[in-house]
Amino acid sequence: MTVRVVAPSVVVLVGPSASGKSTWAAEQFEPSQVVSSDALRGLVGEGEHDLRASTDAFDVLDAIVERRLKRGLLTVIDTLGLEAERRAKWQALAEAHGAPCYAVAFNTPAAECKARNRRRRDQVPAKVLTQQIENFAATKLDGFAEVFVPGPIEIVPPPFADAREAVDRQKSAPAKLRFGLQISRFDDIPRLGEIAAAAEEAGVSSIWVMDHFIQIPQVGREWDAMLDGWTTLGYLTAHTGRATLGTLVTGITYRNVAHVGKLAATLDVLSNGRAVCGIGAAWFEREHQAYGWQFPSVGERYALLEDALRLYPLLWGPGNPEFVGDAIGKIEAVCYPRPVQERIPILVGGSGERRTLKLVAQYADACNLFGDPETVRHKVAVLHKHCATEGRDPEQIEITHLSPCLIGEDRRHVEALIDGLLPAGANRHAYAASVNAGTVEDQIGRFRELAEAGVRHAIVGLRDLTGPEPLGRLKHVIDAF
Repeated sequence: MTVRVVAPSVVVLVGPSASGKSTWAAEQFEPSQVVSSDALRGLVGEGEHDLRASTDAFDVLDAIVERRLKRGLLTVIDTLGLEAERRAKWQALAEAHGAPCYAVAFNTPAAECKARNRRRRDQVPAKVLTQQIENFAATKLDGFAEVFVPGPIEIVPPPFADAREAVDRQKSAPAKLRFGLQISRFDDIPRLGEIAAAAEEAGVSSIWVMDHFIQIPQVGREWDAMLDGWTTLGYLTAHTGRATLGTLVTGITYRNVAHVGKLAATLDVLSNGRAVCGIGAAWFEREHQAYGWQFPSVGERYALLEDALRLYPLLWGPGNPEFVGDAIGKIEAVCYPRPVQERIPILVGGSGERRTLKLVAQYADACNLFGDPETVRHKVAVLHKHCATEGRDPEQIEITHLSPCLIGEDRRHVEALIDGLLPAGANRHAYAASVNAGTVEDQIGRFRELAEAGVRHAIVGLRDLTGPEPLGRLKHVIDAF
């Protein structure tokens, strides 16, 4: 059975010096991930067998482990691991940096250890080896996240730590979950329509585009291609026939507030009732500066957002009633033609607990959350409290969740995808975690955990979406729900 190790973490190899730890480590990990007390004795002493340098070698080892943990790197400690005090120190270092600490117990039979020792050029004294074997037999490996015997290792990002158990739950008692696709990069504009059509074929129920004017730093470079969001949605209406379409999300400062309502109504007419109006308080000050727009205070932006939430149902409804907003003042709520939908669903982006989620409870049809299942569970609980205060049924609000995603057919394919996308100089494990790089089964487990936390609509941003191919792998995930 393959053992799953969550990165970053500390892996302590425990056992007698003739148990084969170094050989196994060399087969399972990259050389840069393994630190050895013997090798460090060679640096601080006369050689790796200079036992007088052991104290200094362990001081250096501990410093290396701490610095690697600060940088989010997986670290394998190849040493005897027989002293409880040293094991406790490594466990404490891992805990301080929020990383799991594992033990690999090399319970190699005494006869085999002694036979291996006889074949070594530099043999461990027989009495010393015998004492190591006895010490190992008496060692209690407490305090580790998991203790396992040597075998194949699979290193996975933290989001997939419990994926296998979650997959089992999904198979035994399937949860329902809608899926959406967010298009955040426009690397291959000519294939945009093909991508949207393939997304529908894969089973996504919604397609979203970012509404920005220069690419955001979390996704790419400032000079990368970035299409206008609402114009792009108009284009996508001609290449889709079922999925809902929306921006995720339109910053309320980018356009006249009533104009955004008109854009949403137009999209609804052109798509025959498939528009969603995604709005938020805006955050990207850089593009405001670039385009010469005002970037109001947080309070002013929230006032604009609340005006929009109050205005749009009137704008899309019958007649042309007068509207008076706190931020936009008095206007006439006039919009012809009317949307196809009686009410275009309004999604509010952001998860601020005091203001944003309160506005969702008061006015919106959906919210968009980020983060791991525990974070989502907490935000949902906060939203429900606001709903109780407002006298609103929380079931009327759809919980959506946005996350990046990199899906491989198997672990080898995942690693190849990471190789093709890893930015120069980036921490490989940190990057894999940031884009949720995992197999189809990993993703099923992650989305099952999000569904258990309250998510009803999972929106994914496929990091390798330069054509329709990744959508075939996403289809396998969707099919599981």
